[in-house]
Amino acid sequence: LGIYARSNGGILTTVSMTQHPELFNAIVIESPLIDMLRYNHLSAGASWVAEYGDPDVPADREFIAKYSGYQNLKAGVKYPEPYITTNTRDDRVHPGHPRKFAAMMEKMGLPYLYYEQTFGGHANDADPELNARRWARHYVYLSQKLMD
Repeated sequence: LGIYARSNGGILTTVSMTQHPELFNAIVIESPLIDMLRYNHLSAGASWVAEYGDPDVPADREFIAKYSGYQNLKAGVKYPEPYITTNTRDDRVHPGHPRKFAAMMEKMGLPYLYYEQTFGGHANDADPELNARRWARHYVYLSQKLMD
């Protein structure tokens, strides 16, 4: 089974990965929102407090911490090797989310793939050739993890 999501869907992919790693062979995490305990302090994050709750409010923080992918990544768990990708110029979901997640995986000795595009922005499709390459990377990863 494979899963792909981007942007706020990064919550879905990382929650799925951390809560049920045994279900997946492939996880594409693109331009993701991951650190739910700090999201409201990065880029457009403050505008999502009405949707996700305010991690600076203790009751909200306690609930959010239960599913935040970054905080629930655990050493010693056999996770599938995710493909984490972002854009340096993303002004909606700060690239710090995937960078921190990849750094934590590295610190824990967990396998992952990471790619950061430096041209474009959150949508990652400003240039048709770069967009085609982006999807090609996704499909190669998915075919290797799900078919090989």
